[in-house]
Amino acid sequence: MSKSAKLKLRSKELAALGYPKGKVMTLAINLLYENFRREPKAWTLDMLSQVLKDPASHRDTAVWGRIARALLGEQDIKAGGGRYELKPTALAFPTYGQEQIEAGAQHQMYVAMRLPITVAGALMPDAHYGYGLPIGGVLATENAVIPYGVGVDIGCRMCLSVFGLPAQQLDSRREHFKSLLLEHSRFGNEVFRDPFDDPIFSDESFKLLKVARDQRDKAFRQIGSSGSGNHFVEFGEVYLSEHQPQLGLPPGRYLGLLSHSGSRSLGATVAQHYTQVAMDQCRLPAEARQLAWLSLDSQEGQEYWLGMSLAGDYASACHHHIHRRIARALGEEPLCRVENHHNFAWKEQLPSGKEVVVHRKGATPAGAGVLGIVPGSMSSPGFIVSGRGEAKSLYSASHGAGRLLSRTLAKQRITRSALQQHLQEKGISLLGGDLDEAPMAYKDIHAVMAAQQPLVEVLGEFRPRVVRMDGRV
Repeated sequence: MSKSAKLKLRSKELAALGYPKGKVMTLAINLLYENFRREPKAWTLDMLSQVLKDPASHRDTAVWGRIARALLGEQDIKAGGGRYELKPTALAFPTYGQEQIEAGAQHQMYVAMRLPITVAGALMPDAHYGYGLPIGGVLATENAVIPYGVGVDIGCRMCLSVFGLPAQQLDSRREHFKSLLLEHSRFGNEVFRDPFDDPIFSDESFKLLKVARDQRDKAFRQIGSSGSGNHFVEFGEVYLSEHQPQLGLPPGRYLGLLSHSGSRSLGATVAQHYTQVAMDQCRLPAEARQLAWLSLDSQEGQEYWLGMSLAGDYASACHHHIHRRIARALGEEPLCRVENHHNFAWKEQLPSGKEVVVHRKGATPAGAGVLGIVPGSMSSPGFIVSGRGEAKSLYSASHGAGRLLSRTLAKQRITRSALQQHLQEKGISLLGGDLDEAPMAYKDIHAVMAAQQPLVEVLGEFRPRVVRMDGRV
């Protein structure tokens, strides 16, 4: 095919072929100028004619496919840009523990199930209202990632170390364990004066992504520290009623160290930047605006995926530093470690074989045999679990008990004296923390676990004793 001078097309030439005026014609002209500007006009008009006559046979081809899908009246979700409408009805999805879930969270899930990119979804029993996708929402999409479907604290996770020390020490040496947490953990704006170095800082993503590169120095200062809110580091008793081959431990009571935190400023900055990019590119009705997505075929989608993966690895490194510091102070190596993350997106296959992007916003991966920790509150047990691989839940389970009261309501309804009395009765020492994290602000973890029996098998319990959170000590 010989090249010619720059292509010049007029709307009347497309109209003569039979193209409707409006969005389809404008799209066709713009795409041709972008991709075939130096091709012969005769060839270009011939191709446009073929697409018009049989758009279905061209819908999955590059460039022409976008025109074909527009002719067929399909929203071009593969391109990751434009204005989109929601489906008139939501796809069906399972809800676990529905009686415990507020109407606002259920409505958010219904909205998410009307997105044109949605393939499947599920709502976990700890679900409550969030930004975009509810906390406890699991959403499978086609070739697209939703930054707010992952969440602001990318890669937030749980990490449990089990030590071969008698759990009775948590009572007999309580002040010692309080001192260990005060000395070897940091929260909020507090960081270690001499943070450990880590291989994560050699990751190429820090070079490739400006938003990550700009955060690298701060990420180095913050590594090994935890955020505010519901993040914690705590000592407790690990109780195993029988031998657990997956843990490699006999039955007994062990000293445990459990941490919950995420990717700090690095993850928040990546999330905020690409959420705005998604909202600028993907315009949705007001009620779904925070569910704006990025196509994985787009540069921005690939950049976000890279940034999300980096933030997840960084969050894991933070936990490993926490556990390394405290293990060194104990003079012990852990007998086993269990770690799982939430607030992330994974490329996974449905039973049909279709590849999807599974967003777990405050949900624990629960594929067959996958280990995880589902915490309760600072005064109720958490559970070491093994996934049952339930496809209906998109291989997911709850990531905790879930909030019963919002932070605002908790501060209005719970008094400090009531919190102190409750903790004293339960034998819990709290360092830091505030009323919005009081146990009474959370759902009954036992009811949550009962609702997800089809999703996970319980292997053991973690019973908190000494808890440290952000806030005055």
